[in-house]
Amino acid sequence: MRTTFMAKGHEVERKWLVVDAEGQTLGRLASEVAAILRGKNKPTFTPHVDTGDHVIIINAEKIHLSGNKLKDKIYYRHTGYTGNLKQRTALEMRTNYPTKMLELAIKGMLPKGPLGRQTIKKLHVYAGPEHPHTAQKPEAYELRG
Repeated sequence: MRTTFMAKGHEVERKWLVVDAEGQTLGRLASEVAAILRGKNKPTFTPHVDTGDHVIIINAEKIHLSGNKLKDKIYYRHTGYTGNLKQRTALEMRTNYPTKMLELAIKGMLPKGPLGRQTIKKLHVYAGPEHPHTAQKPEAYELRG
């Protein structure tokens, strides 16, 4: 009799991957990175266990958005006070907060709840080409398409 394989959290082997965001489209990059963070690219994927790898994204400031999204797409946040809904365009976000733009896109594609909060901690986004994770010996990852 065969039983379904279920990965255990302490047995998961995690790799470190470097993804270059230069010239990549925001949504396509975010969906692929979210799948890697969840571990969906591995045969040992288990829905209720964090089986994903660590992902380092470099050159976040050079991300591409299609169409008129740079001026039309708006990011909202609320301060918590009445009437204090703040907004920024995608161009402002890419110029001033390029890492936040990618983090928000990827976080929205992860599960909500404890598993999603644990998974997002394995994402490391940097605006420029340098990152401080050389000691982890990250491998370069080529995105599909």
